[in-house]
Amino acid sequence: MGIIHQLPPAVVNQIAAGEVVERPASVVKELLENSIDARATRIDLTVERGGKDLIRVSDNGIGMSADDLPLAFQPHATSKLGEAEDLYRIHTLGFRGEALAAIAEIAKVRCQTRQAGAAAGSELTIEGGIFGPVKSCGGPTGTVTEVRNLFYNTPVRRRFLKSDVTEAGHVVEMFSRIALAHPEIHLTYRSGGKIIHDLPPVTGSRERIAIFFGRELAESLLWVEGRLDEMHLWGYVAHPSQSRSTPKGQFLFLGGRYVRDRALTHALNEAYRGLLMVGRMPVAFLHLDLPPEEVDVNVHPTKVEVRFRDPNRVYTHLLATLRQTFLKSDLHARLQPAPEPETSSSRSPRPAPVAEAGGIPTGPVGASSGVAAGAGPGRFDLAGGPTDRQTVASWFESSGARPRGPESMGQPSPPSWAQSLPLGLAVGPSEAFDEFATPARPEPSPWNSGQSAGVAAAGAMAGPEPSVSTGEPTADLAGLSLAGAVATSFGTGPDRVESGGGPRSPSREALESPLKAIQVHDSYLIAETGDGMMVIDQHALHERILYEELRSRVARGQIEAQRLLVPEPVNLTAAETAAVLEQSDVLAQLGLEVEPFGGDTVLVRSLPAMLPHVVPDRLVRDLAEHLRNQPLPPSRDSLLAELLHMVACKAAIKAGQPLTPPEIVALLERRHLVADSHHCPHGRPTALVFTRADLEKQFGRI
Repeated sequence: MGIIHQLPPAVVNQIAAGEVVERPASVVKELLENSIDARATRIDLTVERGGKDLIRVSDNGIGMSADDLPLAFQPHATSKLGEAEDLYRIHTLGFRGEALAAIAEIAKVRCQTRQAGAAAGSELTIEGGIFGPVKSCGGPTGTVTEVRNLFYNTPVRRRFLKSDVTEAGHVVEMFSRIALAHPEIHLTYRSGGKIIHDLPPVTGSRERIAIFFGRELAESLLWVEGRLDEMHLWGYVAHPSQSRSTPKGQFLFLGGRYVRDRALTHALNEAYRGLLMVGRMPVAFLHLDLPPEEVDVNVHPTKVEVRFRDPNRVYTHLLATLRQTFLKSDLHARLQPAPEPETSSSRSPRPAPVAEAGGIPTGPVGASSGVAAGAGPGRFDLAGGPTDRQTVASWFESSGARPRGPESMGQPSPPSWAQSLPLGLAVGPSEAFDEFATPARPEPSPWNSGQSAGVAAAGAMAGPEPSVSTGEPTADLAGLSLAGAVATSFGTGPDRVESGGGPRSPSREALESPLKAIQVHDSYLIAETGDGMMVIDQHALHERILYEELRSRVARGQIEAQRLLVPEPVNLTAAETAAVLEQSDVLAQLGLEVEPFGGDTVLVRSLPAMLPHVVPDRLVRDLAEHLRNQPLPPSRDSLLAELLHMVACKAAIKAGQPLTPPEIVALLERRHLVADSHHCPHGRPTALVFTRADLEKQFGRI
């Protein structure tokens, strides 16, 4: 007699349950998705003890007949597939026919359903996979599914569940994903007998983002939309100032289904490179629609992982769309005024929100429904509050000087200086995107006819470059001894970038006057703008200028190397020497030529010509330490970009370094000619904006 035998159906279902049902939140996901597939317009979710004791989902969908009800809980029984080819054109959230059967095997389930026009509904009870008879019952059109005592017949699995608060947090997280993916559906959530969320249908997801993540984040969102053939990307990404320390703020939806994909996540993080500090993660709420035959959602029973037919095309489209959005957006950081002291007249009677585990704030019904219903003093009102004296006063001001309100936070108008950028970060067609491609030259404009007075004054200070690189950096910005990023645009030749370009903004005109900017603490520049003031970090700004100039020249293959009259030896450790020599061809692209000199010594023969006052020994040691101790990027271009970041940081002017007025003017002039001047290459903001309205509020004028 053979030893191989077929497993009983109950064992098969419990094995499947281990893949589909990990915790109560998994049951919530499957039941909510079934309700959405049933074309429900309202879904009510109720849980007790984080879903351990009760999960109840009620909807007003199309319901089921008495004949279909028991089949719905049989393994691999579904109404969403007819033949094998249907697996490659999935239009629904569920299709495998495993979830209900797995849930019924490890819990006590009761399902009531009724179709429109039917005289009565049907009811079925299942306990641990044992089916009861189908009975007639009353009730409205739709389906009500109750799941009690999850894992009651598999006590080992039940003991692996976390505390009630933790499991409730996972349920809220799952509920929020469904709510963000389907804002057109009325959703409610009750826990412990209290209404936590009551979300009426809305036309967009921004209101729901405000409910789950706060008004401040919602007001900082940037609209993203791009099409490539039949691929449609749309949604919101947050301003870099709203970053997180974990990727939990990243929501990617494919056809209304929350998914996780390493390629999409990498494209999102890559788009924010240079805008976020190390260790910070972007926040995004993005939807991707593409033909069903272009994606395989049948990778895992939970249907969270997907596989694209052409992942490179999807990756490039996402990266290019986000980069283009950032180029059109104002990403300057803004100073946050201190909150007003709370008075008795301003106190809200609404109770404070309750934070469930998982990091998602929850609150009473008034806080959740206020966006759409418009009721309650504690509502998330994205349209702003009542008019005040500042609003009335702004009626008599020109439109250019009017303070920016919350309505403009999410979709700011493109800054005028962006129209004259050398477009070092601009992207072409997404299928041919290349970060280190030759940047497009800006079109001539009437503003390019000459230099401003400030630039001319600084240009007059420029002198010839030294042939040998020695000594520390000095404060001669126009002469390029502050690492040489500015005088390049003052001289002549193919690398010169004219100042101006495009219509001028009030802030740019203000920054062009040397009398409008001063240096404080030898580290920060305070400049007047059209609607307030700007505090600029001189090191961060100069670092971005250097990085963009170096990157532009590397992309064109025009970076010049300054040969040293006497090559300089640098002593390193054996591991550092090997790391430097292994990447010598990459360093040569930066104009830094190194070669072995015997033992653990390398010989520096040239430096980048635009960085003549960088100390060779210090630069090579820093590069060697970085190459030895940091994980190297997977591609050559990524490594080159990383080294450019480091070289720009080491060569930029430092905090505590005094600047003369012409040098300040030259630095501010150069700010308008580089992409992403609002952040340094490491993601720190280069400037903080304080509007006139903020100033007047601080001084009690409004």
